[in-house]
Amino acid sequence: MTDPTAEDSRLIEALRRELIACAAAGETVTYQDLARRLPMPGPHAIHRLTILLEDVVREDHAAGRPLLAALAVSRAQRGADGRGVPGRGFFQLLSELGRYHGPDRGPEAAAHHAEELRAALDHWGRAASP
Repeated sequence: MTDPTAEDSRLIEALRRELIACAAAGETVTYQDLARRLPMPGPHAIHRLTILLEDVVREDHAAGRPLLAALAVSRAQRGADGRGVPGRGFFQLLSELGRYHGPDRGPEAAAHHAEELRAALDHWGRAASP
């Protein structure tokens, strides 16, 4: 989003707070649980959430920070270790940003997510500590 509405800005702030709390706890969160926690208004809440998560990815990438959005994962998609991984759009956006060069699902995508997740937990979990 190049020009978010005031509501979108509030939702992005709430989204960041929730993801930072997850990082402090060392946990990932599913899109569905994240949408419930915010709560995301209106129909198509998961779709709207993914758009906001893409904005968070773009902001963090532009600022040279680990990707906080790596903590948001799909309930349906799992890596080889059984842990959730983000949906295909996450990897497609990373490819678009030049941050990842591989398929948008499968073992290579899961391995890349594991790296992004480790960096995010380390950075954002530490940032949330007193």
